[in-house]
Amino acid sequence: MGKGLRVLVGVVTTTLVMLYPLAIWFGLTHFSARTVGLWILALLVPSALYRFRKARREDVLAVLRVPLAVAVVVGLGVLTDDARFVLAMPVLVNAVLLVTFASSLRGVPMIERFARMQEPELSDAQRAHCRQVTWAWVAFFAVNGAIAALLALFASRFWWAAYNGGIAYGLMGVLFAGEYVLRQYRFRKYGDGLHDRLLSRILPPRGDEA
Repeated sequence: MGKGLRVLVGVVTTTLVMLYPLAIWFGLTHFSARTVGLWILALLVPSALYRFRKARREDVLAVLRVPLAVAVVVGLGVLTDDARFVLAMPVLVNAVLLVTFASSLRGVPMIERFARMQEPELSDAQRAHCRQVTWAWVAFFAVNGAIAALLALFASRFWWAAYNGGIAYGLMGVLFAGEYVLRQYRFRKYGDGLHDRLLSRILPPRGDEA
């Protein structure tokens, strides 16, 4: 039951992240901002409570930072019946991620933390690369959040949904892929995945790494 519930929460969370701009666009086209906000809270609160129950004490703030911020803004939309609060969700999410990644630069950069999950020992060059990539994500969240804000204020809801529900994810994919290729070009360390094997033929390991 526990494993099944974790899978269910993961599926629901992923679906919400990927489809919420399109769902909001459809909802605001047919219903009031208050109704759409209540739907969002009905989906968000159970997921946040489950993550809170499973999180370690030192991780609670990191786990709940985005859900709580979104809940506050959407709650204001419910109280005021103002669609602008609902449309501000992508701006808020990008702002929280920007602050999270930027604040990590004072210590261990966020990308280095992710990298150490796969490779605990990193060279000085790899740590420097992780810091540079963290800065790249900070810049991305700043630009992405600004675009989302401009679309919420001045564009139609269709273009707001098209960007936040599709184009932004495409840009994230380009950044992920570009960083991966750059990392492999610089360090030539490959795993067992198909993409690693394919890229190792294009960028073969150097010297004793072969």
